[in-house]
Amino acid sequence: MSTTKTSWPEVVGWPAAQAVTQVNTDRPDVAIEVLPSGTSMSPGFSSTRVRVFFDGTGSVAATPQVG
Repeated sequence: MSTTKTSWPEVVGWPAAQAVTQVNTDRPDVAIEVLPSGTSMSPGFSSTRVRVFFDGTGSVAATPQVG
């Protein structure tokens, strides 16, 4: 069983910059994209990407996850 972290529910509500630091600490091998909630994306999964969506206050709005 893999113990590699793939999602960060604990950072929802955190300031986006703090969440990025946590994700980077846990998974330095992934690229982190920080985007406003509601940003339209092209479909597609990437095992080397984590997207962090933030709300109008700069807080993480949804669970960041690999993909």
